[in-house]
Amino acid sequence: MGCSECCIKCLSGIPYASLIATILLYAGVALFCGCGHEALSGTVTILQNYFEVVRSPVDALDVFTMIDILKYVIYGVAAAFFVYGILLMVEGFFTTGAIRDLYGDFKITTCGRCVSAWFIMLTYIFMLAWLGVTAFTSLPVFMYFNIWNTCQNTTLVEGANLCFDLRQFGIVTTNEEKKVCTGSEKFYKMCESNELDLTFHLFVCALAGAGAAVIAMVHYLMVLAANWAYVKDACRMQKYEDIKTKEEQELHDIHSTRSKERLNAYT
Repeated sequence: MGCSECCIKCLSGIPYASLIATILLYAGVALFCGCGHEALSGTVTILQNYFEVVRSPVDALDVFTMIDILKYVIYGVAAAFFVYGILLMVEGFFTTGAIRDLYGDFKITTCGRCVSAWFIMLTYIFMLAWLGVTAFTSLPVFMYFNIWNTCQNTTLVEGANLCFDLRQFGIVTTNEEKKVCTGSEKFYKMCESNELDLTFHLFVCALAGAGAAVIAMVHYLMVLAANWAYVKDACRMQKYEDIKTKEEQELHDIHSTRSKERLNAYT
């Protein structure tokens, strides 16, 4: 019986809302970082093999340098949000009933309120950042969708002379003519290759991962707002209990003093 009560108490202390948000965050970040990294590698292969874009020999800010920077940013995002998810889980544990019972009804209420407010502000900023990341990730998805859709309908564009010019997307400078036109051998090779189809779907998965991270941030905001309200109510309740205890002690002292006075007067 005692063991079952202990298990029920431990399960009641698990912050399920924070746990669901953390799982969703980790899944979204893993999907975005993993698929985004491989999609960028596939983009490099497509640019080199079919658009004949070469890496600049000097230390210039070309498209390949930007892709390398984005890869390092992905590494940083994966590490940062792994740590942030752990911190949010710890914060969730410290505002559950089991932890409050362990530490005495959350005695450090001022610190708890400050920590909750800080996490709310930080999570809101991260939610806006992930919204920007989602919007940025939709750009390569749109570009690859146009190319992929044209390849899927090659019979409909046989008579038309359509070209995919990298200058339209700002990938190369305006004085460089790097394009692939329908009807050319490079166009058919690119459409038949696995790189285009795989890279397009990897970018779609990365976009889905960024969207999942946004949903996780919104979920965290709701959880943190509820935790902050709980800590605020706990602070008020503790002040009420302190005032009540003080008044009861004063009444007890008054009754004790009167009892002693009556006893002295009787004797």
